[in-house]
Amino acid sequence: MDKRDNFLKEFRGATIGSISSHSSTEEMFQNEVLRPILKLQNDLFVASFKNYSAKYKSDFYSQTTEKKLASIENAIQKDIKYRNALKGMVIGLFTAEEYVFYINNSSNLNKRMMNMLIERLKSQVQLFEVETL
Repeated sequence: MDKRDNFLKEFRGATIGSISSHSSTEEMFQNEVLRPILKLQNDLFVASFKNYSAKYKSDFYSQTTEKKLASIENAIQKDIKYRNALKGMVIGLFTAEEYVFYINNSSNLNKRMMNMLIERLKSQVQLFEVETL
């Protein structure tokens, strides 16, 4: 398992965000693990949301930008199946040690993870202007 863990850490890249001696363990996990994974998986998240909107939100592309932003947030917060699929895309890139930490702090980390993902997709709403898959 050591080979996999080393590969994942190298593959994901460096810490994103600042970490200080005052940072909580969850904040450190967010910046050392979650942010690099979200950045790495960005194209997959965008493709996933395009697929989600094509299947479940047929009018998504005709909505105003404000409604698109609300739809992104609503989909991730309310659709449990979709939310779990997104979590799986992130959790699958955890090391075994990170997974143990995640399990012990899953409630707070899930909130952080989903909030960052919502903001990431919202900041790229322009990619959802024209329906292309």
